[in-house]
Amino acid sequence: MILKKQKKKLKKFKSNPIREECGVFGIHNFTDASTITALGLHALQHRGQEGCGIVSFDGINFHSEKRHGLVGDNFTNKDILKKLPGKSAIGHNRYSTTGETSLRNIQPFFADIYGGGISVAHNGNFTNALKLREKLVREGAIFRTTSDTETIVQLIAKSKRQKMIDKVIDTLFQVQGGYALVMMSDKKLIGARDPLGIRPLVLGKIKDSFVLASETCAFDIIGAKFIREIENGEVVVIEDNSLKSIKPFTKKKERPCVFEYVYFARPDSYLKGKCAYEYRKNFGYELAKESDDVGDIVVPVPDSGVPAAIGYSQYKKIGFELGLIRNHYVGRTFIEPKQNIRSFGVKLKLSSNKSSIKNKSIVLIDDSIVRGTTCSKIVKMLYDGGAKEVHVRISSPPIKFPDFYGIDMPSKKELLAANKNLKEMCKHIQADSLKFLSLEGLYKAIFSKNRNNTYPQLTDHYFTGEYPVDLVDEQKNDKVAQLSLLSGKSSN
Repeated sequence: MILKKQKKKLKKFKSNPIREECGVFGIHNFTDASTITALGLHALQHRGQEGCGIVSFDGINFHSEKRHGLVGDNFTNKDILKKLPGKSAIGHNRYSTTGETSLRNIQPFFADIYGGGISVAHNGNFTNALKLREKLVREGAIFRTTSDTETIVQLIAKSKRQKMIDKVIDTLFQVQGGYALVMMSDKKLIGARDPLGIRPLVLGKIKDSFVLASETCAFDIIGAKFIREIENGEVVVIEDNSLKSIKPFTKKKERPCVFEYVYFARPDSYLKGKCAYEYRKNFGYELAKESDDVGDIVVPVPDSGVPAAIGYSQYKKIGFELGLIRNHYVGRTFIEPKQNIRSFGVKLKLSSNKSSIKNKSIVLIDDSIVRGTTCSKIVKMLYDGGAKEVHVRISSPPIKFPDFYGIDMPSKKELLAANKNLKEMCKHIQADSLKFLSLEGLYKAIFSKNRNNTYPQLTDHYFTGEYPVDLVDEQKNDKVAQLSLLSGKSSN
């Protein structure tokens, strides 16, 4: 549909803080931009399976198509892609297991503001979104979604600056948190990364046209060349086939999210010049160095535990077996959003390979334990399949603290490691033993070439409780703050 200025009566809706770990993509001045964007989103599907959207610009009008579900189920349709003409486009994959799942929360968002149209796709979370939203509502702003991303659109619209890029920078100085943004105006493609570089954003080129994406794997599928990572606190402005770099913030040391290394990035994506797969093999290698010699075979939890299990197996020189078989036709969105479905979802997704595990002592490798619910079911599945012993090894430290920078994660009271010691956790998952990779081992695996054992700090609050950006909204009574957004009353 063509997006135009519209005045609509906004119905009240239930507001929820949305914690997302999503994928963004953008391309400028390239034929069939929407098709390229759909391919890029397909490569980034692992970052979000709940919904997907594309906004294109044909030189006169902006066009938008949003759908629930997977990219391949929606944007392979030629009739849909025909509705997205133009040589510039941005796209978004959404992942959220909390908050509203309505179509209006699917990005990219678009607004026709003074100075022209602007479309925004966002990966991350603003830690002061509720505070900003409350202020904007008091001043007369009307919100149509429960997403913190709409705050960006509203702030850009309210900015007194004349040029669009100045409006964007003015907005970035008002938000806090971890974010990667891809924005499109009628003339420019704009990329921005938060001052600490918590959320990822990379730059590529296909022929003479620039491309922005959450990960390098999105470039491989379209035949684009990886140029570099967008720096922390950097804003890049792409117009025609030229790129301008703006660094409006005071320079800070970069602190990317450690979970991009542990889990989020696709194994074939590159982080700091090395494939994510190699980092994860190193995690398994360091975990093996820290672990006692137990077990007859190493079994990964597919697919997240496979690289670490290979590293562990190679170091310990014991056999690697696919003791668990994954059903790849069960979608993440089907088994996760509701707890009553999650309770039997493990059996839909995994089954034990009885021929490989019967009468064997197993070293089970996975990347993390969150609630412990899934791990305990997998351990039981292995025992039911005939395993003699199950020794669980986790290729990251215990997760003791929740995230507020864009990752859907349980509250502290739901995190197993935050409420139980190692012995209690082992009993909870009913394993014969349990071992986590140490924080030092994690850093050693990532910065393996550093001989002095002094490492730059990542955003690792999941393990340490050290949050690098103030949690403004968490310091307020969230329920009161959310209600005030609907009623217009102050929460102070």
